[in-house]
Amino acid sequence: MAYVITEPCIGTKDTACVDVCPVDCIHPRKDEPEFEASAILNIHPDECIDCGACVPACPVEAIYAMDEVPEKWQGFIDQNAAYYRK
Repeated sequence: MAYVITEPCIGTKDTACVDVCPVDCIHPRKDEPEFEASAILNIHPDECIDCGACVPACPVEAIYAMDEVPEKWQGFIDQNAAYYRK
């Protein structure tokens, strides 16, 4: 089961989660052209290994296990996955 980045990341895009991810499944990174245009970071649902390292690294508490995403932010499950279907 993957983790999901939700609404509190919007406008923050703190990349501490990117730095601790052992499988590089959080994008866009600061060195990618999409970083400036993207409102939020996204976790690849198929590459995430469910390690949870990103959760305590997030300063705005925006990251949840997929089955624990609050109801009001359920749409972010699809949004994270859609980023990788481009």
